[in-house]
Amino acid sequence: MAELSPMMQQYFKIKEENKDSILFFRLGDFYEMFFDDAKLASKELELTLTGRDCGQEERAPMCGVPFHSAESYIARLVEKGYKVAICEQTEDPKATKGLVKRDIIRVITPGTVMESSMLDESENNYICSLYADKRYTGVVFCDISTGQLFVSRFKSDHSFSQLKDQITSYNPKELLISGKLAQNKVLHLFIKEKLPNAAVSHPDESRCGLLECTALLEQQFSKENMDKIADSNELIIALGVLMSYLKDTQKTGLERIDTIELYAEDQYMKLDFNTRRNLELTRTMIAKEKKHSLLWVLDKTKTAMGKRLMKFWVEHPLMNITTILKRQNAVEELVNDTVNRLELTANLTGIFDIERLMTKIVYGSANARELRSLCQALTNLPALKATLEPFKSKLLHELYRDIDPLDDMRALIDEAIVEDPPFSVREGGLIKEGYSSPLDELKHDMNDSTSLLARIEAEQKEQTGIPKLKVGYNRVFGYYIEVTNSYKNLVPEHYIRKQTLTNCERYITPELKEIESRILGAKERSVAIEYELFNDVREQIALNLDRIERTAKAIAALDVLVSLANVAADNRYTRPDVTQNSVIRLKDSRHPVVEALLSDAMFVPNDVLLDNIDNRIAIITGPNMAGKSTYMRQVALIVLMAQMGSFVPASYAEIGLVDAIFTRVGASDDLASGQSTFMVEMNEVANIVSHATSKSLLILDEIGRGTSTYDGMSIARAVLEFVADKKKLGARALFATHYHELTVMEELLDGVKNYNIAVKKRGDEITFLRRIVPGGADESYGVEVAKLAGLPDSIIERAKEILAELNSSAPQEHIQHEAPAQEDSMQLSLMPDTDSMILKKLRAVDVNTLTPIEAMNLLYELKGMAE
Repeated sequence: MAELSPMMQQYFKIKEENKDSILFFRLGDFYEMFFDDAKLASKELELTLTGRDCGQEERAPMCGVPFHSAESYIARLVEKGYKVAICEQTEDPKATKGLVKRDIIRVITPGTVMESSMLDESENNYICSLYADKRYTGVVFCDISTGQLFVSRFKSDHSFSQLKDQITSYNPKELLISGKLAQNKVLHLFIKEKLPNAAVSHPDESRCGLLECTALLEQQFSKENMDKIADSNELIIALGVLMSYLKDTQKTGLERIDTIELYAEDQYMKLDFNTRRNLELTRTMIAKEKKHSLLWVLDKTKTAMGKRLMKFWVEHPLMNITTILKRQNAVEELVNDTVNRLELTANLTGIFDIERLMTKIVYGSANARELRSLCQALTNLPALKATLEPFKSKLLHELYRDIDPLDDMRALIDEAIVEDPPFSVREGGLIKEGYSSPLDELKHDMNDSTSLLARIEAEQKEQTGIPKLKVGYNRVFGYYIEVTNSYKNLVPEHYIRKQTLTNCERYITPELKEIESRILGAKERSVAIEYELFNDVREQIALNLDRIERTAKAIAALDVLVSLANVAADNRYTRPDVTQNSVIRLKDSRHPVVEALLSDAMFVPNDVLLDNIDNRIAIITGPNMAGKSTYMRQVALIVLMAQMGSFVPASYAEIGLVDAIFTRVGASDDLASGQSTFMVEMNEVANIVSHATSKSLLILDEIGRGTSTYDGMSIARAVLEFVADKKKLGARALFATHYHELTVMEELLDGVKNYNIAVKKRGDEITFLRRIVPGGADESYGVEVAKLAGLPDSIIERAKEILAELNSSAPQEHIQHEAPAQEDSMQLSLMPDTDSMILKKLRAVDVNTLTPIEAMNLLYELKGMAE
């Protein structure tokens, strides 16, 4: 280390404290990277790798980026999961002799991004902290760009499914995993599969002390907030670990994070990962895009704040009827007042992201352009508030009350900051004329200096007889007199040569240096004063955080409600009647996404009736491609929309409150965990029957198709019986199946009804009518569907021949049409007679009295019967 240059010694000292980050080391107008960081950055950012003398025999590998365009390079590194430590010069190099002081001002990680250019405006950017002990698991999600903070906890013995659901719902960009979860390989495999770009780290155990975490949080949060987590050591530690990490990386007091929102399970409808994926709530299954998802249909918001809130509402339908009704009343009033609704839509257009702007203002990183953006956003508020005033529904009245026009804040920015300020806040040109008398006087003197230089140039031309003499300036030499080579013979002796160029010479004079000192001194003072004034304006805005934040939240909620009203009005949606009873009754229901995609054809509407008495389960049979899956999904989506406060695509809707929607739809292998299609299906079914309640809605599509016919039919019927049985589950369910034999369950089980997809047949041609009608399907139409799919005629004809042979010659298996036994058994009567005989033989055996020889003989006998 002794051989290194002083600057390199400084670099290594700072790098030693930031080993896990790529160090952006400020040198003049560049951020430089050295050694391994340089090699990595040059590869990832496609930069030229050079070298720099460092005091040793070999040059230090080096690459760099201009400081004014560094943000785009940092964004690319962070997007790939790297941490970037920003090392700035903390003193003015001009006022310093020797080595300039440098320090880390911030570490940017995937979960701590605040720059708008590095964020998706429509999504939150969460960092997650997890801590678990033997009893409970604490989970914390924080978006530091908005200041939002959510916490929840649950029992550790069944926390993994809840962890999966929350992690995939919030989709964090970074996770801090501590406690016993740090060694949980299953969790890490899940994160790697579902969040492949997320950064994962394991904070040191020293950060997980309860006393240390409590002390840290008590400095950050009010007693009212601390009371929310006082009885949960797991949450205190999870949150303490997070806040410690954020303080280390952000180098601020985190003033924006001041409220703890406790996530209560009974507050929202439960939507697990499979349900959110299968229903394509926020992105499609295949393309993984917002386009053609439910969110794509509903999100017509005009602000970034509204877009983020709309996504949250879609993923968190409500369980509180009072809150649902408040939202519905607001949407209905907006639907009925077209003129003011469209005026509100126009008022919301052009309002910038106040939430994220305020975070940068509070942390002192907002520039003058961002203050002007805030000013522009505030310009729309008086008209927005005035348009909202006539509305009488409770929620809209509350939003009207919470929206502060913030005239004083808008006036402050407008009076102080120029219309089109520069990007940098340290080079002047920020403050309007008339805002500060001392600054105006200084600038006047500077302007006089400019005219003085022009006078000196004219005088020197006259005195020397050099017509093309110029007075100029650059940062290296200051002010100079430039004379072209053709006039060098006329240069006076008192001119001092300073620089020789190809076509000219540059000179200085004692008089010019004196003027330079005066001018540059004034400019430096002017820049310093402007920066002080700008900081003062920024701090005044930060002091009004509560007012501005309350307004921003109200704007976001209004934006979502106006969007829902616009969608309802444009698509002929109706207000659903959400009740505490069990009835789900829909008239002329439609799939919101499929309907939106049908430009020419009309969507065929269908009715629905489910309850907890006579219509608990609808068994739906019919050919593939006929619309069973679309029908079931549309019912689930309509229930979800109703409970988020939206109107729904139906002519009439009554929705008995649903505490969870579970779906078992589609077939896919889980290659990451080595599970087959059938195993994945069974895992999903097991999760449903374990977590569903009588208030849940189940969408079960083709259970048992991943295995042999008898196995599949047995499992399908067993699940059907379990779901239908009030003593075991008794949930409302839509149950699509290709096992037509299960239609007999309508006669055997209370609350089960058969439905099928209506088909019109003419000769060999079939037409799917897309109508759900009572009764079971009499045929599967598999060959006809194959024909519609485009299989060659030769294959179709051969399939018909084989089908005819099978129908005429295959023995009919005997399926016992008996109701399930009353005891708590899942055994079914779906087996051939031989199997029944084997079971009877086994039941008659007393295993406690069998000798080894008798047992062996019995085994041979049973094997013979089976063969």
